[in-house]
Amino acid sequence: MLISTRTYLPFPRAVVFSTYRDRLRELVPYMPNIRQVIEQSRQVTGDRIELVNLWHGGGDIPAAARAVLNESMLSWTEHGLWDGRQFTNAWRIQTHAYTEAVFCSGISRFLEDGSGTVVESQGELRIDSRQIREVPSFIAGMVGGIVEDFLGKKIEPNLKQMGDGACRYLEIHNTLTNAE
Repeated sequence: MLISTRTYLPFPRAVVFSTYRDRLRELVPYMPNIRQVIEQSRQVTGDRIELVNLWHGGGDIPAAARAVLNESMLSWTEHGLWDGRQFTNAWRIQTHAYTEAVFCSGISRFLEDGSGTVVESQGELRIDSRQIREVPSFIAGMVGGIVEDFLGKKIEPNLKQMGDGACRYLEIHNTLTNAE
């Protein structure tokens, strides 16, 4: 399944890029599907930064439903290689549930567009249903399709929501900065 989003933010590219990369924890209140983001590691090499972030989703899931879903189904690890020269982030998502079965990676490009920035994210999500051990082989293909559809319907909106959240964050931050 292909993943593709395109979000416009009316802020300079360098500001948007650094906000996405360095202000994730501050963006959480603007992303209702996310409960927490924890930076696990950061390695800087020149204009490149390798980040590993642990995401906890489920912010918009009712408590009763959360009781049925375990934490691993609502969490994932994102590995990102941020290139400050190219204004790109090559990312890979490692799910905590069905880890062996899920492959998800892509690239986000931060493109100048007039006085603003377009964040273009493209990626791929694949499910290898043979790797879902808890499911009998005769229905693994169907379950794999359901898991792929479920995750696909979450990833694209989350990428869009992140752009909307970053925009709201920057509007508030910009207002506070201008008021001082």
